[in-house]
Amino acid sequence: MKKIILAILLLSVSLFAELTNQYLTKDFMKKNIPIVDVRTPGEWRETGLLKNTVPIMFFDERGNYDAKKFLEELNQKVNTKKPFALICHTGSRTSMIAPWLSKEFGYKVINLQGGMEYATKGLHLQTQPYKQ
Repeated sequence: MKKIILAILLLSVSLFAELTNQYLTKDFMKKNIPIVDVRTPGEWRETGLLKNTVPIMFFDERGNYDAKKFLEELNQKVNTKKPFALICHTGSRTSMIAPWLSKEFGYKVINLQGGMEYATKGLHLQTQPYKQ
């Protein structure tokens, strides 16, 4: 019986999970979907942040991570019951994090391909200084 209930729970999570891979657009920015910037504080200071993004580091400068800490901060700062987007420098980190969040937790995640590199150099979006 426990196995059946567990199977139903896992199936229901996968039914509600959603992962979208897309490039950032100016129209997307107008939708007010939260964007979580998973880069490091050094990267945030160097290039700034897009308007209304939520900085939450996932991998540190050495490639280490604390998934539990990231999830706690994510759930404090973002309504994970609604769609939200992830951005990093070029899209490499978010291409690993987004599927994990979608599959394991059923979040509706939008992976912003091309990352900040595309946002600032391709779309010429303005950034704001990072303030701790």
